[in-house]
Amino acid sequence: MAQLAGFFIANLCGMVIVMLGIQFYNDVLPVFTQEDSFIKKDYIVVTKKVSTLGSIAGKSGTFSSYEVDDLKSQPFTVEVGAFQPAQFKVSAGISFGGMDLSTAMFLESVPDNFVDVKADAWRYTEGQKEIPIIIPRNYLNLYNFGFARSRNLPQLSEGMVGLVSLNLYLSGNGMRDVKKGRIVGFSNRLNTILVPEAFMRSANASYGGNKAWEPSRLIIEVDNPADERIAEYFSDNGYETEDNKLDAGKITWFLKLAVGVVMTVGLVISLLSFYILLLSIYLLLQKNTDKLENLILMGYSTQSVAKPYQILTVVMNFSVLLLSVIVLLFVREIYMDALSDIISAESEGNMMCACFCGVLLFVLVSVYNVIAIRKKINSIM
Repeated sequence: MAQLAGFFIANLCGMVIVMLGIQFYNDVLPVFTQEDSFIKKDYIVVTKKVSTLGSIAGKSGTFSSYEVDDLKSQPFTVEVGAFQPAQFKVSAGISFGGMDLSTAMFLESVPDNFVDVKADAWRYTEGQKEIPIIIPRNYLNLYNFGFARSRNLPQLSEGMVGLVSLNLYLSGNGMRDVKKGRIVGFSNRLNTILVPEAFMRSANASYGGNKAWEPSRLIIEVDNPADERIAEYFSDNGYETEDNKLDAGKITWFLKLAVGVVMTVGLVISLLSFYILLLSIYLLLQKNTDKLENLILMGYSTQSVAKPYQILTVVMNFSVLLLSVIVLLFVREIYMDALSDIISAESEGNMMCACFCGVLLFVLVSVYNVIAIRKKINSIM
């Protein structure tokens, strides 16, 4: 009983650590990614340093094809995309509350594989009237806390803005057109107004004459934002990142590392507890060898003789799983109260992933125990 109790406690600790590590990671990760969940997590927006001295010296603020290829060849780079600017004039208008507002604006695009908006929301086909748009969140904040208050206008939530259709006035190359725009996302990191790349190519060909251009900003997917080679390479080449993305990436990377270490410890504890359980069952079988032999000689099958021990292990493993889920719910409730101020209710992760891992551990351990007990009893005879 002492050995079985030791197994139960050790396995409970190990499974709780594993499940809690997964759940904590899922719950805390939105702190770094929820606002820009439509953009790949490990990305960096790169620009060149701009200065008056640099302009006088004739240094360009754009990236040449050689510089782009050199960046692609770096060991930390996974993929590189370019911001494609609009080569035509754009203005936008909106009507609400009996007032008409309009302003000149600019548009840019990045390759669609850098944008994680649902395909239906970010799709554009030739001739489509409504254009999906992603805008910086500070634009909405400027309106709500600056313009709206000074003009006694109603403040707008992100949900309300998503329901409003914008009038986009496009002109250039002797042409003029009006299209509808709908905001499908807000960004805290990208200081630009994004539209689908297919629309930008089509519009530049129609209204901008499809002129040759070099990108002034690049978006880079990296395998590890904390890689010190990134900062060293950018410093050597005079590149800059927007909104300290390298710092945010380092925090996310260290979060993954910490969770990985915690889960490894939990798995080690679970393996040790599994060894204790198997050892305890083997000792019970060895202690009752004579009784087991007599049962088999009396006509009982090895399967029926092994069943009580197999049921014991499965019941104990299942009890550990249930108690682990209860402990996880309790602990999660405690730390979610502390994180409630920085994690919105909509972005709270569910427990499906942690529970799935717990069930997977339960199944693997139970199946192995059942097979091991059956083989041990067969070896008695």
